[in-house]
Amino acid sequence: MSDFQPVLLAGIGITDSFTRASYEERGGYAALRQTLTEKKPTDVIDIIKASGLRGRGGAGFPTGLKWTFLPKDHPGPIYLCINADESEPGTFNNRILMEEDPHQVLEGTILSAYATRATTAYIYLRYEYPASWDRMQSAIDECYAAGYLGNKILGSSFSLNIYLHRGAAAYICGEETGLIESLEGKRAWPRIKPPFPAVEGLFHKPTVVNNIETVACVAQIVRRGVDWFRSIGVPSDPANPRDPGSYGPKLYCLSGHVNRPGCYEAPLGITVRELIDRFGGGVWKNRKAKAAIPGGISMGILTEAEFDTPLDFSGPGKVGCLGLGTAAVVVLDETVSMIDFLYNSCRFFAHESCGQCTPCREGTSWSLRMIERIRAGKGRIKDLDLLLEIGTTIGMMPGTTICGLADGAGWPIKNTIKKFRDECEDYVKRTNPTGWMVNEPVPALAIVNGH
Repeated sequence: MSDFQPVLLAGIGITDSFTRASYEERGGYAALRQTLTEKKPTDVIDIIKASGLRGRGGAGFPTGLKWTFLPKDHPGPIYLCINADESEPGTFNNRILMEEDPHQVLEGTILSAYATRATTAYIYLRYEYPASWDRMQSAIDECYAAGYLGNKILGSSFSLNIYLHRGAAAYICGEETGLIESLEGKRAWPRIKPPFPAVEGLFHKPTVVNNIETVACVAQIVRRGVDWFRSIGVPSDPANPRDPGSYGPKLYCLSGHVNRPGCYEAPLGITVRELIDRFGGGVWKNRKAKAAIPGGISMGILTEAEFDTPLDFSGPGKVGCLGLGTAAVVVLDETVSMIDFLYNSCRFFAHESCGQCTPCREGTSWSLRMIERIRAGKGRIKDLDLLLEIGTTIGMMPGTTICGLADGAGWPIKNTIKKFRDECEDYVKRTNPTGWMVNEPVPALAIVNGH
């Protein structure tokens, strides 16, 4: 860690870092020129597979392997969709890359399109990022002017057009098939799989969906080599054949109750405690930490005793969380009520559920209603058990929903009640001293003034 030098954020702070001239001064597009001259698309796929790069959007699926799922002899067109929706709470690393170093993103996108034989790429950008839109569009225009985009790029036989597409700010559009549905102009309801996007995706054609940070890593891997990338991070576990390792640098978003919130680059595997103390300057106001979200609220929550957990693709799962997610760490200090945290989490997921799957639509809604009743002083201990039941039985993992939004909704519920059970029970007993032990059904809260 002591000799680690940031590469994804190396351009931050440089004057006009968002321009093509600045990017080229830092060696930008040299890898693209060399690739188009010396390498075949399959060579690039082999490089990315050998690097062990895993998707940075949340799922952590091996990127090179994902590219190999495309049909080998398909006549085309093949599409590349870049997910820049970035709607996981606490996540803002894509925005920084797009606004401060958009050409790094574009070089990675062009290299990814070349590897997958895509001739059209869409960058799906959330509506709340107007500055990102302007910077990305300006960079795309510069690429066309320089011959990096369009027909027969740099005199090669490869052609590519890139289009920005502005989404309507729906969390569900971060799911790849929901994103594809939205790109097609439809309601962003995730698709039942199979068929998977690699076989039948955008406009019923083979499609690859990658994340902004993922393609930025592609640009760096092609430029610096496989050995460089694999020298960073956490090697695969020889005792676990299903662990492909957690290689390379990662952009960690740190927010909440810390002295220096921000986006920081570090090797995969840094611990939560080191991220807070070394980069975040510790917990604010000389308070103690109580908990932390390891990678967006859909990943669950860590207690302070679990802060030595490594933030790689397998670390959070070892302490009962869903995974690394987007590596968006949100710190909660000792003054935070975990019931309030649970309320905010349930409110978010109830609002963002697309409503297509009954377990998710009803589960997220009823979870919110129960938490609202608890906060109104009418909670029961039984409600905590009901919330646990909902959190355990909804989701793609138990096989009740099409996409993973319900899993993400369930994890903060399960983690909060299991890891902070005493606090939750104490809250219920204090706020409802005469009714906390009731087991039979109770009336719903009366709606007052539309709330």
